[in-house]
Amino acid sequence: PRDCSAQQGDFPKLMRITAFLDIPGQDNLTPLARLEKYAFSDNVFNRQIIARGLLDVFRDFSNNEEDFLTVMEIVVRLSEDAEPTVRTELMEQIPPIAIFLQESRPKFPTAFFEYLMPIVVRYLTDVNNQVRKAGQEALLILLEQDLVAQSDIENKVCPILLDLSAPDSDDEYKVEAVNIICKMASMLSRTTVEHMLLPRFCELCSDGKLFQVRKICAANFGDICNAVGQEATERLLIPKFFELCSDSVWGMRKACAECFMAVSYTTSPEVRRSKLSPLFISLISDTCRWVRQAAFQSLGPFISTFANPSSAGLYIREDGTLSIRPPAQDYLKFTFNNFVSSSEQPMEIKPESSTEQTSAEVHTKLSEDLNKNSLEQSSDCCASPGEDASALCQGDKAAAGGSGGTKESSVPGLGSALPPAQDVFNTFLYWRPPLPDISHDLELLQFKADKHNDGCSGPCNNCVASNEIKKVLESLQEHIDDPDVQAQVQVLSAALRAAQFDSVGDCDTKKMEESGDNLQNKMVLDETVVSDAACKQVQGDTLSSPASQGDISDQSSTRVLKSTDIIPQPLLDQYLSMTDPARAQTVDTEIAKHCAYSLPGVALTLGRQNWHCLKDTYETLASDVQWKVRRTLAFSIHELAVILGDQLTAADLVPIFNGFLKDLDEVRIGVLKHLYDFLKLLHADKRREYLYQLQEFVVTDNSRNWRFRYELAEQLILILELYNPNDVYDYLRHIALTLCSDKVSEVRWISFKLVGDVVHFLAGDANALGLNFINELVVRFRHCSKWVGRQAFAFICQAVVEEECMPVDQFVEHLLPSLLSLASDPVPNVRVLLAKALRQTLLEKAYFKSVGNPHLEAAEETILALQSDRDQDVSFFATIKLKQDNMDNITIEKQ
Repeated sequence: PRDCSAQQGDFPKLMRITAFLDIPGQDNLTPLARLEKYAFSDNVFNRQIIARGLLDVFRDFSNNEEDFLTVMEIVVRLSEDAEPTVRTELMEQIPPIAIFLQESRPKFPTAFFEYLMPIVVRYLTDVNNQVRKAGQEALLILLEQDLVAQSDIENKVCPILLDLSAPDSDDEYKVEAVNIICKMASMLSRTTVEHMLLPRFCELCSDGKLFQVRKICAANFGDICNAVGQEATERLLIPKFFELCSDSVWGMRKACAECFMAVSYTTSPEVRRSKLSPLFISLISDTCRWVRQAAFQSLGPFISTFANPSSAGLYIREDGTLSIRPPAQDYLKFTFNNFVSSSEQPMEIKPESSTEQTSAEVHTKLSEDLNKNSLEQSSDCCASPGEDASALCQGDKAAAGGSGGTKESSVPGLGSALPPAQDVFNTFLYWRPPLPDISHDLELLQFKADKHNDGCSGPCNNCVASNEIKKVLESLQEHIDDPDVQAQVQVLSAALRAAQFDSVGDCDTKKMEESGDNLQNKMVLDETVVSDAACKQVQGDTLSSPASQGDISDQSSTRVLKSTDIIPQPLLDQYLSMTDPARAQTVDTEIAKHCAYSLPGVALTLGRQNWHCLKDTYETLASDVQWKVRRTLAFSIHELAVILGDQLTAADLVPIFNGFLKDLDEVRIGVLKHLYDFLKLLHADKRREYLYQLQEFVVTDNSRNWRFRYELAEQLILILELYNPNDVYDYLRHIALTLCSDKVSEVRWISFKLVGDVVHFLAGDANALGLNFINELVVRFRHCSKWVGRQAFAFICQAVVEEECMPVDQFVEHLLPSLLSLASDPVPNVRVLLAKALRQTLLEKAYFKSVGNPHLEAAEETILALQSDRDQDVSFFATIKLKQDNMDNITIEKQ
């Protein structure tokens, strides 16, 4: 059967696995009969070949319905073969056959469901392990391609998997069933997973017989949570997750730590703060080093799930990239049109010096209406105090008047026009509705206290503010069990004490201080949600007396959050400890690298107002002895600059950026790849300081590292727009010309495009800088003593014409004569490039096709001279364009 000598003249048929079916032999059988003969041959090899070539068989016999059904019956019989290798080969062909039937043969719509799907289901319980593995892989491919009907999933696949994962099932079958359930959960509908698979998954999480089953559940816990949604996660899965995180086997706890971010992403802010945060603290202080290592690696991603970039004056575009929020008027217009006219892309602006203030003002104006709308849709216990705070805030605004009232009234009806805050931004990265921000209320209260009465003394104003704060505190007492309300009470208590300190001598100061302390003591006594000992200790310290809080703030003020409703302080403390050298000895030698990798996400979560908490940590990482840590920071410093804004970037990031410029090439490449992104965020005067330093990128530690110089050329193409023509001519021009003479051709080619862009940038300058640069190109390259330089001149001229970097009349006046003079160059490689430039680019422009053009005659004379050149390659490229269209057609026909 393997003798294919009769078909050696037919190459395409030799490529078919089942080509032997077409070979006429002594049996005088038809191809279909021969297929049946070999499919049930005593020779195992023949049956394997048939199973392996089933896709070709279907392609050959699917044109005839009767033959097609006969082949299907043969496949069904072959699936019952006693040899496991045959069944494995057959199952591996099921997915491509199903795709073929779905896309190419719509006249057999039910063939797959009637004949092939039962084979896949049956192989899930095959006695051979290899066959079962093949069946599981085939099932996942079919589900991913959406080729399995919903009825088959519910009536055939899920019942089989539930039986295999039953408590009394065989251990090996159970482990495989759990694995396939977890993998297919993301491919099924939420209803199917929640009603059919979720109850069994919860049972398997508590399986006390096999730790392998629990480990698979723990490793895929995040995918299951994402498949069933928030409600089912909090009701059914979170209790099981607590069990797995306290499992006696450290591998389970490690798997839970690795998927913690995915679980947190699916939960509500309340559950994330009150339940998952203490649970994570317990994992990060686990007795097993491997669990602590995994927890520290997941700490930064877990903190990022608390993020709300709106508080930092940022937004996330539809493509997932972070961008600076537009100015106030443009942002208000965007947020309104986003829900009135369904615009998809907000306007992106370049950062200005006032961006940070403008964004903060916009956020202050919008937060009240956004919080109000979100609270109206929420049924949690925060609704009442949030509304009370909003009412108080609005009352203060009405009494304030002045400029503040003018600003608020400039956007009439904004509260009714804007939707809930969770819809203002991209839901891809916004995981929770914003919490009521009491800090804005405090600002308005203070504004009222300052402006209420010009004749009032300082202590009187402070008394007014203290009384208003005291009213808010009393309104929050009945909801003190809620963690978010507790955070608000902490902020208000601190403000109350500050107002008391500023009004020393006031007769009511001591009484209000005692009231505030009593409220704090009550909150400590009523706090029962947080069960983790570490979190209780830190929160107890936070709620201690004013004197002790003053001592703590003096010692570690740079590590304390200004607002405790962002993330729990214990999480931040653990993250900041990742730079401790002791952690590298007791947890992970690369813990600093993980800290650096997640730092932009943590900074986005904390916001600009809490950058002081991360500043020292960032500086420590930037000076780490491991170059991998510094490299990680270098690759993300441009994103951190967007998060911090121009002022903090100039003060804190620019010095570190300057240090990276002088670092190893492995670190410098991170800065270089995003050089344009970082420089565009700086002010013009600060940006201009880097003009001279750009020349340092040309020199590398290893001269063979040509990709470094290639990346520099690409970045310079973008950077041109950031500087004025004089700066480009004085600084960037030299770098571009140096790169054009690089030893590596790839660097030279991208540099030719860079030179073309420089020509385009300088062409419109009134100071004749463009003309001076063109003359320098002629002198440096056209009259170069080396043929590579003259060849580069032809490349540059071709690039200038292709990209239309300068007007054609200027090109023919300043560059064309020098270009045509290359026709007499003694080196054929130079003349070849001239022929390509003229035939493929220059003469194709409309300017040279116009009749009576004085420069057309000179170009045609040069082409005729090149066509009769003594070098065959030169004459070939001088005439090839005339026949290019015909050659393209011939090439397509051959393919």
